[in-house]
Amino acid sequence: MQVQSLEADQFLNDSIEGIVLDVRSPAEYKAGHIPGAISFPLFTDDERKQVGTLYKYQGKEPAVELGLEIVGPKLKNFVQHAREYAGNKPIYLHCWRGGMRSNSMAWLLRTAGLHVYTLMGGYKAYRKYLLNYLTNSFRLVVLGGETGSGKTEVLQALRSKNQQVIDLEDLACHKGSSFGSIGKPQQPTTEQFTNMLFHELSKLDITKPVWVEDESRMIGTVNIPEEFFLQMSKAPLLVMKVPAEWRVANLVKGYGEANKELLVSAFKRIQKKLGGQHLQAALQALDDNNLETAAIIALRYYDKAYRFGLQTKVNLQVLHYEPQENSVQQMAGEILTLAQNNFKNVWTVSN
Repeated sequence: MQVQSLEADQFLNDSIEGIVLDVRSPAEYKAGHIPGAISFPLFTDDERKQVGTLYKYQGKEPAVELGLEIVGPKLKNFVQHAREYAGNKPIYLHCWRGGMRSNSMAWLLRTAGLHVYTLMGGYKAYRKYLLNYLTNSFRLVVLGGETGSGKTEVLQALRSKNQQVIDLEDLACHKGSSFGSIGKPQQPTTEQFTNMLFHELSKLDITKPVWVEDESRMIGTVNIPEEFFLQMSKAPLLVMKVPAEWRVANLVKGYGEANKELLVSAFKRIQKKLGGQHLQAALQALDDNNLETAAIIALRYYDKAYRFGLQTKVNLQVLHYEPQENSVQQMAGEILTLAQNNFKNVWTVSN
């Protein structure tokens, strides 16, 4: 029986009930993969290079023979590991273009009695599908505010109120400042960030509002996809204006347990714009374990940078919000009411 090959949309929808095996090389997988997919390489990076080089200079037949020579001793292990991963679930596998690697692995696993589907056009088709999806018009609402305002916490509270939220900083593993990598795992590639953004958006109802945090085009080393960032820049913007003492307390809470050397390095990265005198004062404050003073000095730079960035926004609707109490749940409720009352075009569904 021939293995069935599925279009990207059906592959992604159906594979929720199974497991996804990515048979590309480890380096290809690391650069970007379908979220949740398991790396199940037919070749190691070095083996793939050997086969590719032989194909380029001597043609297909010698390359295929080398591939068979490499893969032959691995066949038993492939079947055993696939059984362990799948259990009683169907297997959905893919390579780069839906060619020999995925077809060969699918044949092997199907011959061994496993239930297997492949992705038509491979990972390349998946990327084309998701990039096209990101051109959809989303009903975005952007939550802004100066550093330490508690935007991430408010977004989490909005989610608890059944609002649709995309946490871009969580996907990027970075908080968006010189200090943003502290306490975070290694950032994904921009390609993988885009994959994860698509994965999260595809779970949502795009006819309803989606909240995101105000971000620069880059979050650490990761780029927000052009089409999505353009929509963010034009979406209604609600700017939180909270007292400085709240923001200082939030920063101390967020970075109080951080490695001091990482904080020192972060301050040194903004030395030119912070100024030598302020840098030395910040470093002395850290040395004295005076995190409040260090936070106040950092805010001098970030407040100026945020105000400048706010002036460059092209958002057609901007609303400012000043909370009276430092309660995240209360702020989220007030922000939601303000947005619904003032950004009615986002909440109104066209017939």
